[in-house]
Amino acid sequence: MAQRVLFLSNGHGEDLNASLVLKALGAIAPELEVAAMPIVGEGSAYRKLGVEIIGPTQQLPSGGFNYINFARFLNPVNWWRDTNPVSLVKDVLSGLIGLTIGQLRAVQRYSPACDLLFACGDIVPILFARLTGRPFFVFLVSTSSYYEGKVKLPWLAQWGMRSPQCLAILTRDRYTAQDLLGRGFAQTQFLGYPIMDVLVPSGQALNEPHMPLIALLPGSRLPEAQINLGLMLELCAAIAQLRPAQFRAALVSSFTQDYLATLARDHGWTLHPGYLQKAAVTVHYHYDAFADILHQCDLVVGMAGTAVEQAVGLGKPVIQIPGPGPQFTYLFAEAQMRLLGASITTIGTRPATTKTLVEAAAKIDAMLKDEPYLERCRRNGQERVGGPGGSDAIAHKIVETLKHLPQETSMV
Repeated sequence: MAQRVLFLSNGHGEDLNASLVLKALGAIAPELEVAAMPIVGEGSAYRKLGVEIIGPTQQLPSGGFNYINFARFLNPVNWWRDTNPVSLVKDVLSGLIGLTIGQLRAVQRYSPACDLLFACGDIVPILFARLTGRPFFVFLVSTSSYYEGKVKLPWLAQWGMRSPQCLAILTRDRYTAQDLLGRGFAQTQFLGYPIMDVLVPSGQALNEPHMPLIALLPGSRLPEAQINLGLMLELCAAIAQLRPAQFRAALVSSFTQDYLATLARDHGWTLHPGYLQKAAVTVHYHYDAFADILHQCDLVVGMAGTAVEQAVGLGKPVIQIPGPGPQFTYLFAEAQMRLLGASITTIGTRPATTKTLVEAAAKIDAMLKDEPYLERCRRNGQERVGGPGGSDAIAHKIVETLKHLPQETSMV
């Protein structure tokens, strides 16, 4: 009888990492049966692979951030500061509690037939896995010792990770693995960060010679990404006052032409197929050139999470400008600076204004001339994020573990 692995994850970045491991697993052990329970959102990363989704999914108004802050509630330092009560009420009214109960029940029904669970994220998937009584891996995508010098683990997460059910703890960086090993989590390893495995360029030539390419990453959640790109358009106009540059925005497919048309109208730009224009400033937009843009750019303007981490991993300097949220606020940007180190600079502590954008433009102009800093970013990316290969390494770890598991394993 084929062995079965269930993937649990709670967020866009978590789904992406888990799905990359799942894809690598399918390549090296196609006989395995796999399924997934995305706890936040619709699980599009899994659905693209045709993976079975075992329980209910729903896109909540907060985009999942109240799930993320649930971890802080269980370890309640700064929870009320970081949680938007209006957003939380909207999620509850949209069915947050019933959705979570339905997902937990689905996992409980499905897990007895599983040989291993893969909990990717933070407290929520760890807790789900622990309550099944089945063996599981933890991949701590959502936290790092870089944030505060020591990874902050809610007590329920520690309860799960110290259980004999937990056969491996995988981290997103080597520094966090060293921290956890020093605190007695002996099964901790750093095997790589899967998000770096998707950055394979298609070969599109985007960069014009003798002119720096600036990448624009407005995020993946609409309508926030539309607001973010509006700020970026004004920043591009400010940069163009200081130096020649080319601008290319990487957009998700849900950022439709209707969104772009509204954006152009509201900010006084003209929308053309493939680009936006205002006076002499042109901003190209792409739906299928993310890896090409990141590899070829000289600098990134980022208002995103995972995409900014990928840019840093490639050694790129990143300028962040806070927006109105709900995701990319100053609190989010400041946390990214702690996580990703010298590669990240945030301009302003409130939603960006014209003054903020002028300051950001001047900083970008100075950065592009600072070769020692650019070299420092290249070294920092290797240290904080690392290179490709994580998906295969983690998949091989799963296969090796499954080989040594008893056929009937229960640890309730």
